[in-house]
Amino acid sequence: MTRNKTAGNTALIIILLFVVVKLVIHLYTNIFAGYGIFRDELYYLACSARPACGYVDQPPFSLYFLALFRPIFGDSVFVIRLIPALLGALTVFLAGLITRKMGGGIAAIIMTCTAVALAPIYLGMNYIYSMNSFDIFFWTLAFYILILIWKEDKHKYWLTLGVVIGLGMLNKISMAWLVIGLIVAVLLTEKRKILLTRWPYIGGGIALLLFLPFIIWNFTHDFAHLEFMRNASQFKYSGITRMDFITGQILNMNPATLMVWLVGLYYLLFNRQGRQMNVLGIIYLVTCTILLINGHSKAEYIAPAFVPLLAAGSVQFEQWARKKQLRWLNIYIPVSIVLSGIFIAPLALPVLPEDEFIAYTKSIGMAQKSPEGKQLSDLPQYYADMHGWENMAKTVADIYHTLSAEEQAQAVIHVRNYGEAGAIDYYRYKYDLPQVICPHNNYWIWGWQDIDETKSVVILVGGDREDYTDVFEQVEPAGVIVSPYAMPYETNLPVYIGRILKKPFKSVWPGIKNFS
Repeated sequence: MTRNKTAGNTALIIILLFVVVKLVIHLYTNIFAGYGIFRDELYYLACSARPACGYVDQPPFSLYFLALFRPIFGDSVFVIRLIPALLGALTVFLAGLITRKMGGGIAAIIMTCTAVALAPIYLGMNYIYSMNSFDIFFWTLAFYILILIWKEDKHKYWLTLGVVIGLGMLNKISMAWLVIGLIVAVLLTEKRKILLTRWPYIGGGIALLLFLPFIIWNFTHDFAHLEFMRNASQFKYSGITRMDFITGQILNMNPATLMVWLVGLYYLLFNRQGRQMNVLGIIYLVTCTILLINGHSKAEYIAPAFVPLLAAGSVQFEQWARKKQLRWLNIYIPVSIVLSGIFIAPLALPVLPEDEFIAYTKSIGMAQKSPEGKQLSDLPQYYADMHGWENMAKTVADIYHTLSAEEQAQAVIHVRNYGEAGAIDYYRYKYDLPQVICPHNNYWIWGWQDIDETKSVVILVGGDREDYTDVFEQVEPAGVIVSPYAMPYETNLPVYIGRILKKPFKSVWPGIKNFS
């Protein structure tokens, strides 16, 4: 008993050490490295200032969380990025516990925690504020609860699982893939006898009740989220192939972990001990199948499903390493993960200044590619979208302040996408800017609000002058926004001033809706 308690304490200490390491990695990046605020973070802040039961492109949980967090702690870049850093650390903690529940010892825990802490996709998603860091955490927590249900027959945990799945769905509907995988696992295994009890149905009812606000919101908003997903699949991500999805998984999780999670999948499905938790492997296979059938899925979509595979693979390698001739595996695998993780880290975390990053990617022959099929400059889209936003707001402010006091009182800013609109909203008070309107995603739903349609002056960002002449009597060039490291379509942006509307906003607005 004393020996088991000592081993348990040692395992917990090691897990907590990895939690600290994971947190330190992100705190260091946020304080001493990193670039500017990310496009999606600007949009999240804008959405959190307008609480609703749903949004065009996402359920509301992460935005509710931000809405509660901001009044207490503020909305500086460091503060909002502290949340994903903490979620990343908690995910590592759960990964260690999962490994322990699978029967893993110290070597397996070290292997799992190293792989999870340094996985490039987790480094990137735990760096910026978004639904994705919550998504990874909710999936991992659900996996831990499933082990308690599957391996230890703790049926009352179906209620806890219902809460986690409901909140996970309210955060990102891809949690539905886990639910589908769980249903398949119940039906295909001896666990189907649980269907004769009330627990899974109560858990399912709890999940549905928590997710219900977003369902109702869609019913009352013409199923806007379904329209968004359809457009994204047909247009935004149409260039992504099934092979991109497959190879992307290897790169996202770190190539050095490939054998770990493949062995983990084998362990969960075919090993006598591992089959006690086969639900975890089945969920991965079902999710992978769904995303492959879609044909245009980003590899990052399946990232939350990997934690149990890494844990299972670590347990199997630890068992193999009990043979004297294979003991080297306990050292070789974590070291290779660390070395490969350090090599790849600059591609996931902005730890290098821009010029050094560009030189680094060129030296390793890494070609930049946009998952949205957009033209790139020297930075990948993920990093380019952290540049130019304050400069955009300041340039627009300089133009706005050249207007007369009368025109300033009537002015509104029109931009083309939620990143630009979010930037104007975020820096609005710093640069004394007027209201912004935008046809992209939820900004289209928010509309033109209190604009006086008869006399408004509109500052128009981007596009060609001819794009606006059918709406305004006068369209005057007013300046250019130049942001060197931004996405090519966000730099060298012309700015115009539109005066005297030819037609009211209410007749223009429906035709410029952009849910994508």
